[in-house]
Amino acid sequence: MASRQEIRMLQGTVLGVEKTGEKKKDEEGNVWEKCIFSLELTGFSKRTPDEVLPNNLKGKEIKLVRWCLFDWHYKIRVRKTLEPDETEAVIKGKSSDSVYW
Repeated sequence: MASRQEIRMLQGTVLGVEKTGEKKKDEEGNVWEKCIFSLELTGFSKRTPDEVLPNNLKGKEIKLVRWCLFDWHYKIRVRKTLEPDETEAVIKGKSSDSVYW
């Protein structure tokens, strides 16, 4: 397992949220909806202050798949953080199930 300092997480600003219509119910009876976020990459999380966003990724728009339930999940112009595996996929230029462009 990577040490805390080796974990990199990109962040971006939410430009828009598209509801897909795909829904699932959790064990508490809440109905979650699959959404696709359009994100403009802005940099790395504050936990990795020495990381610098490569020039080819500055301002790049990506799509991020998340499950939404609460009204605050749909906010735009807020910061959203990618998971470490999503971050590595973007850096390597490879799409995944949860991140693509």
